[in-house]
Amino acid sequence: MAAVFDLPLDLDAFEGPFDLLLTLVLKEELEPAEVDIAAIVISFVERLADRDELDLEACGEFLVLIASLLELKARALFPEEDAELAELEPEEAAEELARRLAEYRRMKDAAAWLGERLAGERERFFRVGPAPLAPRPDRTLAPQDPQQLAAALRALAEPPPQVSLSHMGLRFPPVGQFLARFRAVLGRRRRFDFDAEVEGLNRIEQAVAFLALLELRKTGEVALEQAAPFAPIRVSRSDEERKSEWTVRSA
Repeated sequence: MAAVFDLPLDLDAFEGPFDLLLTLVLKEELEPAEVDIAAIVISFVERLADRDELDLEACGEFLVLIASLLELKARALFPEEDAELAELEPEEAAEELARRLAEYRRMKDAAAWLGERLAGERERFFRVGPAPLAPRPDRTLAPQDPQQLAAALRALAEPPPQVSLSHMGLRFPPVGQFLARFRAVLGRRRRFDFDAEVEGLNRIEQAVAFLALLELRKTGEVALEQAAPFAPIRVSRSDEERKSEWTVRSA
């Protein structure tokens, strides 16, 4: 069998003999994390399968080399643990290694036990919900007073009181009140200012007074004058009333 160093490799990060791969890793020209250890082992096993006899010396040499490569890769992947182990004495490092192997063995045994449990429970089906023979608790009601229940029902049966909306209604004074008021003012004077007459009234009363003024203007009893928009409104007698008054005085 050819030497282990001459083992040809065709990896993603490297292609060539095994000894060249080791040289590149030792010279730090190739990162150990990029080396596919499983592919190297498969290549070596395939190389062994092509021969009729087993070369124990080559197998031992390969195990030493692949173990060294695995150690380099582990140290590169876990630099903090590598620094901690480097500070330990040989006896302490051996105890730490034994502890980790024992912990690995416990985890492996636990995984095997879980696998056996899963295989044993594979044919079992669990019912979702309570069991049919489970005891059912008796639901008892607290003591009730029939008189209180009857009183509550009577209160629900009574019609609700009517809600008064009188406070929400707008109370408008009669328009005739302001018609008589304006006519009386014009009977004493020829003209007056509308703003002065409605001063002190609320907005609703002022609005009704303005409607009365428009009614007088519609019937031709008064004439309205305003110097500019939003200026005071001057109310006077109409021209027909002035003309009839002048005729009476002339006669």
